Amino acid sequence: MKIYVIVSIKMYFDIRPASVLIDSRVPFGYFFIMLILLSNDDGIQSEGLHALEEALTGLGRIWTVAPSHGMSAVGRALTLHRPLRATAVAERRIMVDGTPSDCINLAVNSLLPEKPGLVVSGINKGGNMADDIPYSGTVAAAFEATIWGIPAIAVSLACRKNFHFGPAAQFAARIAAAVLRHGLPPDTFLNINIPDTQGGAIAGYRFTHQGKSIYDGSIEKRMNPRGEIYYWIGGDGDRHHAIAGSDTEAVSEACASITPIQTDLTNYKALEILRSWPI
Repeated sequence: MKIYVIVSIKMYFDIRPASVLIDSRVPFGYFFIMLILLSNDDGIQSEGLHALEEALTGLGRIWTVAPSHGMSAVGRALTLHRPLRATAVAERRIMVDGTPSDCINLAVNSLLPEKPGLVVSGINKGGNMADDIPYSGTVAAAFEATIWGIPAIAVSLACRKNFHFGPAAQFAARIAAAVLRHGLPPDTFLNINIPDTQGGAIAGYRFTHQGKSIYDGSIEKRMNPRGEIYYWIGGDGDRHHAIAGSDTEAVSEACASITPIQTDLTNYKALEILRSWPI
C-alpha cells in the first residue's frame, strides 16, 4: 500500500507518493518548500529539458519557463523592443516568445507563485565551454538567475547528434542536490558540461576552470536568387587549446566538468595595473 503525503505551503497543495518525497540527498524540509525553476535555450519541446524535468521531480516542485523556440547563441539578450507573450502549455509549463534571460526574468518577477530556491538550465544540445560560454543562452539563464539572488546551474551535453540525455540528467540531479545541501558562493553559478557517453555511465567528474577556444574565422558568403549577398558565420567550434585543469580537458577525457562562473566580470589583476597608468 502506498502512503501519500499532502503538503500545504502558501495555499499550494502538493500530493505525491511519500517515497518520492523521502530522499536522503537533501534535507527533509526542502521537499515542503522548494520551488525549482527549469529553463533552456533549445526551446520548451527539447528532449533535454524533458529529461531534466523527470530527473529533478523528486527534489521539489518543478516549474518550467522556457523559450517557445530555439534560442541558441543569443547570450544574455533581453527583449526590450517588443512585448513578450507567455503561454501555458501544461500545468507548471510555460513558454515565452523570448530569450532564456527573458524567461528567467519573467518567471521570477511575474509568472511564478514564489521565488525559486534553485534554477537549472538545460540540458543543452552541445557543449558550452571555453570561449563559447558567453554566447550560450543556456548559461545566460543561469547567469540571470544568479543576478536575482537564486542559486543556479547550467547543464550541457557535449555532442552534436544522437543525444542520450539520461546520464546527463541524473548527474544534473546530483549536482542540484549538492547545491541545495551546500549552497553556492555569492554571485556564482555552476556551468556543467557532460561528455558524450552514448547512454553509458559518466566515468567521473572534475572541478575545472574555463578553457580557451580556437576559432578559424570561417565565414560563408553566398548569393540568393535575387543576387543579394548574405553570410553564415561558420566554423565547427570544437577546437580548443590543451590546458590542464580546463573544462575542455575534462570533457575530452570523458569526465563531467563543473566550472564555477562569477557574474562579476571585472579583471582585478588588470585593474591594479590600470590604476598605475598616468592618464
